Amino acid sequence: MLINTLLVINITLMYAAPLLLAGLGGVISEKSGVVNLALEGIMTIGAFTAAWIAFATGNVWLGLMAGGFAGALLATFHAISTVIFKANQTISGVALNFIGPGIAVFLSRIVFGAVRSDPVTARMPRLLSDVFGGIFDDMAVTDNLILTMLNVDVTFFIALVLCAFMYIFLYKTKWGLRVISIGEHPAAADALGINVNKVRFYCVIASGVLAGFGGSAYTLSIVSVFSPPVISGAGFIALAAVIFGKWTPHGLLGACLVFGFFQALSILLGGQNLPVPLQVITMMPYVLTIVILVLFVGKSLAPKSLGTPFEKGSH
Repeated sequence: MLINTLLVINITLMYAAPLLLAGLGGVISEKSGVVNLALEGIMTIGAFTAAWIAFATGNVWLGLMAGGFAGALLATFHAISTVIFKANQTISGVALNFIGPGIAVFLSRIVFGAVRSDPVTARMPRLLSDVFGGIFDDMAVTDNLILTMLNVDVTFFIALVLCAFMYIFLYKTKWGLRVISIGEHPAAADALGINVNKVRFYCVIASGVLAGFGGSAYTLSIVSVFSPPVISGAGFIALAAVIFGKWTPHGLLGACLVFGFFQALSILLGGQNLPVPLQVITMMPYVLTIVILVLFVGKSLAPKSLGTPFEKGSH
């Protein structure tokens, strides 16, 4: 029972990390008033780029940075279309959800000769075995087994630090308060001399970087290979977590842990001889996404100007 519990915790944190990273991107973009439905496509291009660079260089940190950079490039198109040209934010996001995977598959065929990349041998370090070295080597076999279950990928701690930073930025700094004011009442922020469209543009780019990191976490920490279904709706789950978490970093963290737990549960139950089809167990996280949206979308208060382009001089 203890080992199974620790295994659930390990898998929960592993799958919560990319959702938290992408969700933070959704928070910063939507707090400024720009809907970013493109998280799925951005995560996919980030996942491919991270796998490509990590495979070519053998350095996971370069892969992670490259994934964030690729995410920023794709998010730039969303920022240009929605902030500068005032295009419909939903349509722009949906379009990028097709463009991102399409570019990733196209480049994968050029680089690897197939839609699936070669395995990435380098992977993100784990907290106990790689960061702290051999401190625990002399412990008993049982202790080592338990420590293995707790040997969490550092990607989760990176996401946790970024979550704390996002909270401090939004609620404890003047720049973060400007972002919130723009999302709530852009006309008032403009009257105070804040460049609304400039701030929104930067927030969308930051959203792309974070979502790119989220996609990178899949290919550098979880599956160690890129393939078209690698993200498998994680971007939409991250968006659901943003809503469930009421557009706050701390609320998002709790939501991602819930989604990660159900992902871990589906993995563990899938290996058991249960009188339930495997497909039913596998779709548990996605059913949970729909249920949470139905139950909480009406109770969550989104930023008031979310989805509304800003025209200078408007009220």
